[in-house]
Amino acid sequence: MDAVEEAQAAGEAGGSLSHAYELAYVAGEDVISLTRWFVGYGLFLCLAWGLLIYLISQQPWPWSDWLSVKKVPETFARTDVHIKLLGMAMYLSLCCTFIPLPTGWMVAAMATREAAVIYPFLPVLLGLLPAGLAESPLFLAVGTGVLVGLAGAVGSTAANLNDYHIITLLLRNGKVARIRDTRVYHAAARGFAKSPFFLVFVFNLLPIPVDVVRWLATIYRYPRDSFAAANFIGRFWRYFLIAFVTFYWNLKWIAPVALLALGAVLGLVRVFPPLVRHMREKRRLAESPT
Repeated sequence: MDAVEEAQAAGEAGGSLSHAYELAYVAGEDVISLTRWFVGYGLFLCLAWGLLIYLISQQPWPWSDWLSVKKVPETFARTDVHIKLLGMAMYLSLCCTFIPLPTGWMVAAMATREAAVIYPFLPVLLGLLPAGLAESPLFLAVGTGVLVGLAGAVGSTAANLNDYHIITLLLRNGKVARIRDTRVYHAAARGFAKSPFFLVFVFNLLPIPVDVVRWLATIYRYPRDSFAAANFIGRFWRYFLIAFVTFYWNLKWIAPVALLALGAVLGLVRVFPPLVRHMREKRRLAESPT
């Protein structure tokens, strides 16, 4: 029995599979195939982006319409709904810790009444439900929220899983892995172990600029299936709420622009303080006597 099997047996005996992953890591055995993930993720991106470009090329208008500021809103509204949802999912699949692109604006843009992602399904809904219900703003807002939430959650879960594997790669460096020996990590890990699924869910539900729990879950070796499920559920409800509010109150392009501005501010909050500290440290070293 190798170290991983011994660790898993110990974890199962203790009633904690996540603890088994923790023990496997400490034992020096890596239970994650990074090559398999990165190859699969790369193929996924290539195939999905290739499909998206092909579908867009089949639309009855030239690519130049997407480059004209005046024509973009109209072109976006006319584009088939499956292209819109796929495009959003692919954009969100790139938005991770290492590519900190804002997400909320895209979700809100997809949920506007101009985007009309729910309207192609209206004939089906009218065949199943009373017209008064199927055409009500409340029902249409819920439907928009479900469609946008599901597509967005798929994209963001893929991005967060990619984060998980990149952080895992970094942890294979001995210097980075020393974080697991710090008092701060041990204190945080004890708190995380009490309710890991709930914490990952909450940090995906709330628009927190720095996702500490994502790093903590990876360092702790929280199982990837539970990590992905918590990410998916949290992101679904976050995006559902954004889409519902945008559609129901007919915020039009106010919501996407406002969320894009908020994303830019949160991005500065994430990047600017470390940059200032780095510049101060560089200046201090330059001014110190040799």
